[in-house]
Amino acid sequence: MNIMLSAVLAQGSTIIENAAKEPHIVDLANFLNSMGASIMGAGTDVIKIRGVEKLSGGSYSIIPDQIEAGTYMAAVTATGGEVLVRNVIPKHLECITAKLIEMGAEVEELGDKVLVRRTAPLRRTNVKTLPYPGFPTDMQPQVAACLCMAQGTSILTEGVWDHRYRYVDEFRRMGARIQVDGKVAVIEGVEQLTGANVEACDLRAGAALIIAGLAAHGITEISQVQHIERGYEDIVQKLDKLGADIRVVISPDEGKAAQAG
Repeated sequence: MNIMLSAVLAQGSTIIENAAKEPHIVDLANFLNSMGASIMGAGTDVIKIRGVEKLSGGSYSIIPDQIEAGTYMAAVTATGGEVLVRNVIPKHLECITAKLIEMGAEVEELGDKVLVRRTAPLRRTNVKTLPYPGFPTDMQPQVAACLCMAQGTSILTEGVWDHRYRYVDEFRRMGARIQVDGKVAVIEGVEQLTGANVEACDLRAGAALIIAGLAAHGITEISQVQHIERGYEDIVQKLDKLGADIRVVISPDEGKAAQAG
């Protein structure tokens, strides 16, 4: 995405090989093209950009964020209950939906909405992350949170990002049974996670810790939440409206730092 943004006004042609193919890549290309850019191949492995002299203004509606929607779907799967997630494109969620159904969730597509419920026990499954339209690496930690409480042994294989398992130690503090060997994580489901003090090491790991905390027994306190806030708009308020017992707490040290600033 950064190369596309840089290349649209650069002199000559730019070719991006091994390009990401997610829907938001295509959406960015469509947005830039609507302003006068010349981008071809978005959604494939090779994107070609011919630089133009200038872009014009315009009006454009961006697509919904499938990872944000998938995170709320995973939260319902982990905790149980029923939630209607609005403003989604169900086709973009197909790979996520399929795995949640394997785990015991029910997902009903209703136009630009999905109704997610889970009343049966969580079931084990295997997940391998792949480039789009495969299962997204950005949903791997959230699904791992669900699998920590699933019956049986699940296997996660990370095929996109080498540093995705940094959240594992935090899950272990909550009672999860996870063993990592290279790109593979083996998760033995436990009956109940327990609240603990944990740290969000990145955006998606932080979202996964929220999910685990919602499903755990007791209180979970998550630090370094700035990672979460940069990728989810009003996540605490949205979950609170759904009945979650969740709130933002300013620690004494943070309050002193704010006053000093």
